[in-house]
Amino acid sequence: MKRTIKSLIMATALTIATSGIALATPSTQIWIPSTDIQGFKSLHLGIDNYTRTSNNSSVGNVYDLGVTAGVLPFEKIQAEVGVDYITSGNNGYDSRPIYFNAKIGTPEGSLFELSPALAVGGYGFGTNGDKNSAFRTDQNIVYGLAAKTLPVVGRLSAGYYFGNDKVIGPKDDGVLLSWDRTMSEISDKLWLAADYQGGKNTVGAFSFGASWAFTKNVSVILGYDIYNDQQLAGKNTFTTQVDINFP
Repeated sequence: MKRTIKSLIMATALTIATSGIALATPSTQIWIPSTDIQGFKSLHLGIDNYTRTSNNSSVGNVYDLGVTAGVLPFEKIQAEVGVDYITSGNNGYDSRPIYFNAKIGTPEGSLFELSPALAVGGYGFGTNGDKNSAFRTDQNIVYGLAAKTLPVVGRLSAGYYFGNDKVIGPKDDGVLLSWDRTMSEISDKLWLAADYQGGKNTVGAFSFGASWAFTKNVSVILGYDIYNDQQLAGKNTFTTQVDINFP
């Protein structure tokens, strides 16, 4: 079953990757990808900072400037692609700071009444895949997700991912889980979320946070990330994420 899931996800990701479109970081919760996808011709600018809560960390602070665009003009099948500039203050990794990503999926209720949202995609497609390099960036993380919004509870998401074990670590796969909800009882501008990416590697983490929408197209997330393996991923981080949508 695990091999079948990997094959299906990889086949879809390869279809996107060979379409000739530049790729980027996906629409996310706090840390993990979400089933959300940018609308056709919309453009999303993300400015993410991950600041270590301890100076005694094997990995420095991480800064991510990314652009993601919606590329399919369909209501029931949607896709986004983009590119990110990611820097961590490490001269080796920062010499190749460009990463790519893509996602394709369907929104809730599009396949049949009460159907969940579905998405498959990939991210962390770095530009340094040299097997002799000490600072490879080709994480090549591929994932699949399903999400369903429940009354009162909010949206629950679950999925699975795998990546390049030569880059993210030998335990290169794991579950993806999340909860998120707009807190309309307080304000429609307030959104809360918690997510978990399994695996003791460079990307495994439990994260939680809140977002406030200052306008229809501008919001800011404040969150905290607890890494599963701090020797590989570094010490925990406090994250701020500015999200701007055009138009």
